[in-house]
Amino acid sequence: MRRCDGVDRREFLRLGSLGTLGLGLSEVLRLRAHAGENPPGLKNCILIWLDGGPSHLETFDLKPDAPAEVRGPYRPIATNVPGLMIGEHFGHLARQADKVCLIRSMTSELGEHNFGRHYLLTGYKPSPVLEYPSYGAVVARCRGPQPALPSYVAVPDATPQGGPGYLPSAFGPFTVGGDPSKPDFRVRDLETPGRLAGRLDRRRRFMADFDRFDRRVEQEAARGGRDNHFEQAYRLMTSPAAKGAFDLSREPHAMRERYGMHRVGQSCLLARRLVEAGCPFVTVTDAGWDTHQQIDRELREGYVGGHAGLIPKLDQALATLLADLDERGLLAGTLVLAMGEFGRTPKLNTAGGRDHWPRAFSVCMAGGGVQGGQVVGRTDASGESPADRPASPADLAQTVYTLLGIDPDREFHTDDGRPVKVAAGGATISECLT
Repeated sequence: MRRCDGVDRREFLRLGSLGTLGLGLSEVLRLRAHAGENPPGLKNCILIWLDGGPSHLETFDLKPDAPAEVRGPYRPIATNVPGLMIGEHFGHLARQADKVCLIRSMTSELGEHNFGRHYLLTGYKPSPVLEYPSYGAVVARCRGPQPALPSYVAVPDATPQGGPGYLPSAFGPFTVGGDPSKPDFRVRDLETPGRLAGRLDRRRRFMADFDRFDRRVEQEAARGGRDNHFEQAYRLMTSPAAKGAFDLSREPHAMRERYGMHRVGQSCLLARRLVEAGCPFVTVTDAGWDTHQQIDRELREGYVGGHAGLIPKLDQALATLLADLDERGLLAGTLVLAMGEFGRTPKLNTAGGRDHWPRAFSVCMAGGGVQGGQVVGRTDASGESPADRPASPADLAQTVYTLLGIDPDREFHTDDGRPVKVAAGGATISECLT
């Protein structure tokens, strides 16, 4: 069994800090270096998190023969895979279905948002004594520092329960903190106003002078490590190449239009740019899927306070992301996931919406070693429960880590030295793998 000991924090120089970075990028990079070299076969991941819990009955598991109160407002449409049907407002994704694996038999017992998020994003049920690390944090811990970019980026904001858990906070996401579709979009913590840039330059020179004096006191390895991590943080803020990965204005306008000039579309485009530039894990959070009322309006037309046209926008963004990654030769090395914390009730409620339903829901997977063009599992006639091949979030985590090239039995250690496996001991959903 491979062990991965916890990280011991060494105190950074008490000479000030990069306070405007929020996450403390120098500390982030320093801690991540303890993760070691990347094992062969590792893949990148883009997780599109559909926050609120998308309805499986309106997206990927329609029931056209069920009574009206079950089947809802939408009909299924054919895809480019014979026999594989999805919701009628996924016209773009229907043409990319040969790349997609739909797990229709996901099941959980946790129907509250925070508990459901934790279970789906970690593979572990929530515990009152220990918070488990999310997929992105585990990848950041295992992959270590990248040449310039963070190992885990959240677009546009951090996903609830998508943090580092018991791992050091350095393995949490670097948060973009803005809507990429807005004309004034800027990535916070990457802007270096003149005065701050001057301070950084002075700090950098001071550290070099200090190290020349300090060389007689500290061992070379410790000194080199400290210096290297400040340099990486400095490069992230000042390197044109690193900042360029976040700069959507460098994309042709036609490509931006192809993804859609809306938040989820431009977020997916930014995720592709980051993966292409070397970031191993990006989460795109698309909020608004908690459709308790008027589900047709909320999913197809949009609603006040939400993100208009949830399904059409996701359809455009996800389908374009898969096609774009494939055209660039990146899809085989990039796992793409689209999922939320649970499904929705089999019957429409009196407000014309659906409530929380963890007993059955769907997950969409593509790329990164996934066998596309197929459906795994099925639910019963009303979409209430799995009728075949039930799969838990623990099973999904076992599968995701296997696809990413991370040993699910690898151990991390908590602050008190307790060994904890990366995955909760689920069974790999082998049908998903090529």
